[in-house]
Amino acid sequence: MPPALALYQPDIAKNAGTLARAAACLAVPLHIIEPAGFPVGDAGFRRAGMDYLDRAAIRRHSSFAAFESWRRSEGRRLVLCTTRGSQPYTGFAFAAGDLLLLGRESAGVPDAVHGAADARIVIPLAPGARSLNVALAGAMILGEALRQVGAWPAAPAG
Repeated sequence: MPPALALYQPDIAKNAGTLARAAACLAVPLHIIEPAGFPVGDAGFRRAGMDYLDRAAIRRHSSFAAFESWRRSEGRRLVLCTTRGSQPYTGFAFAAGDLLLLGRESAGVPDAVHGAADARIVIPLAPGARSLNVALAGAMILGEALRQVGAWPAAPAG
């Protein structure tokens, strides 16, 4: 089972659409924890996801409590990607089935969600830099997780 992306109440349709496209192209599931700040059928979401959205395995959860209940029943680890993390993502040991949780662009995640995470990782930034775009950060961390667990999609022959 590959790692999966999870978006906590995403604010910006284009970022969520970009991550849905990445999930489709890399054959990983995408979980959207509602409420989102836009309808999932939003034009910006569809434009960013392009024609890949039909190939994306997107699962919507009505709330964090619903997501957390599902996650615990699956026995999966929750890895929060946060500017408040203490461990650089490149030094973290990812495992198959990890759920990589990205917070809202405007506010991250609340303390209760932060506390529910099994691990909190960060992308080290240059002094004075606050954060990266959530879609870029998600793609960087997902790439490292896939590399570590050997879960890249099969390349075409030839």
